[in-house]
Amino acid sequence: MTHDHNHDHKKNDVIIGIDLGTTNSLVAVVKNGVPQILKSRDGKNLVPSIVSFSKIDSAPVVGYEAKRQKVRDASETVFSVKRLLGRGFEDLKDISSHLPYELAPAASGDEKGVVRVRVGDRFYTPIEISAMILKELKLGAEKALGHPVSKAVVTVPAYFNDSQRQATRTAGRLAGLDVLRIVNEPTAASLAYGLDRKGQGLIAVYDLGGGTFDVSILRLHDGIFEVLATNGDTALGGDDLDEAIYQIAATDIRRQWKTDPSTDRELRALLLETSENLKISLSENNQAEYRISYQGKEYSRAWTWAEFESLIKPTLERTREPCLQALKDAGIQASELSDVVMVGGPTRLRVVQEIAESIFNKKPNTSVHPDEVVAAGAAIQADILAGNNKEFLLLDVTPLSLGIETYGGVMSALIPRNSRIPAVAREPFTTFVDNQTAVDIHVLQGERDRVEDNRSLARFKLRGIQPMPAGLPRVEVTFMVDADGILQVSAKDLKSGSVQSVEVRPSYGLTETEVQRIISSKEQNAEHDQGYRTLVDARNDAEPVLRSTEKRLSDAKRLLSASEFQGVETALQALQTAVAGTDPQAVKLATFKLDQATRKLADLIVADAVTKAVNAGKS
Repeated sequence: MTHDHNHDHKKNDVIIGIDLGTTNSLVAVVKNGVPQILKSRDGKNLVPSIVSFSKIDSAPVVGYEAKRQKVRDASETVFSVKRLLGRGFEDLKDISSHLPYELAPAASGDEKGVVRVRVGDRFYTPIEISAMILKELKLGAEKALGHPVSKAVVTVPAYFNDSQRQATRTAGRLAGLDVLRIVNEPTAASLAYGLDRKGQGLIAVYDLGGGTFDVSILRLHDGIFEVLATNGDTALGGDDLDEAIYQIAATDIRRQWKTDPSTDRELRALLLETSENLKISLSENNQAEYRISYQGKEYSRAWTWAEFESLIKPTLERTREPCLQALKDAGIQASELSDVVMVGGPTRLRVVQEIAESIFNKKPNTSVHPDEVVAAGAAIQADILAGNNKEFLLLDVTPLSLGIETYGGVMSALIPRNSRIPAVAREPFTTFVDNQTAVDIHVLQGERDRVEDNRSLARFKLRGIQPMPAGLPRVEVTFMVDADGILQVSAKDLKSGSVQSVEVRPSYGLTETEVQRIISSKEQNAEHDQGYRTLVDARNDAEPVLRSTEKRLSDAKRLLSASEFQGVETALQALQTAVAGTDPQAVKLATFKLDQATRKLADLIVADAVTKAVNAGKS
């Protein structure tokens, strides 16, 4: 159960809103009903999400000073750490070669455990480094406001899974912040665009940040924002555009200097920073020059907007499929959208706006500063939590279905994908074996019917069930997902009152690629899964008929003629054979035939019981 934070704050308590970004981070508050970006300790709006450990025996530096160190001492400087949050070493092998700093497995050497960043002879988790960035934002906010702050709302990509959200919350705690709410970035952005004042509408939020892409489809109805669907890619962003430019420069330098930049951390960092500056310059000009000086060598290349656009367009086209999938999941056509809003620094590029327009067939709204929009929305959500704004609500959604394993190895979904949260779902289940006194509860996440095709989240046992014939006990399973997407599962025997529950604390290993694979796998295997579920349903329907017949065989031999008994035995063996096979229609037919073959037996058993009862009464 979640604690109701609304009662924890006095009216004048300040709760800050934080956009913890891949490239830059910001902090904001609402003053007199208007969100305001707070200046950093450097006196700037943006705090680069970069931490440098290059100053020996002193505290790490964060922000612009760290960004300057990024080139001078690349191996001691960590950036884009948001891409590492809540992910394992194995998950990150594809991007680790693109980073100038070194990644290492968990302290135990477990490659599936949480990744660590190596800086010199020290190791830090992405959570610790994110905490340093959050601490800098906290200090900046305290300087700007003139008093301490301890409570915050922090935004994350809509497609962050449970482990990534938990990692973000933990980073806040390490920074000395009580993170009251984790809010999806596109949802926060829709607030900052003031779309709540329209009253009604269907909104697409296209959010391309430094390292992540998100798209959300929201419905606005009488002040309530409801997220209908989300999709995205946590490994796609502005960093990839910089990387595309870098690859051109690196190829030239290999040829001209006979040097491989990928083996020289400082040279790679310099090229990446120059690539980012070129991208920014070309967002405002039709041509720009890429120029570096390094260890007495010079490299330069003239770029035109047309060349740049041609280079990055294939990368940006990767945003199309998530957008179309989100529309499909929401059950709407692009023509029904009232607004398309743009979020994130890279959306300043004309080509990004053009791609968004081609996807949604609607000119996007770019009226709010794309770098500040998420932090402003986080501040508005913070203001709602502080009890200062009761005009509208935010309702987010679960990215994947949640359910339990049921008899036959099938997942029964209690909370379907794209259900809005907070959410509660209850469903009764029963036993399949006589005199069962305990049941195993296996909690799953995914979109497939077979248990082994989904992700196992937790297992626990409900004990204390009163022994009864199969099918009579009633076990109520309850799923509760709080406003941060954290799941709690409980099981209760309704007769004995015995209860067992577990809060699902996810592992660090579910990657965005896996999330996408889970969803696409459901679609690709829909026919196969339906066939499997039909077979399991047929077997489940057959089981009571089989068990009942097997129990009554001695009665059958006594009450039926030899030929009738032979008919029951033959039908029983046919059903046993069908249940062991994989043809659901054969199981259904054999069940029907056994049911028919035992009808006379059922009537005779009832008549026999009545006769015995009458005779017992006479005696």
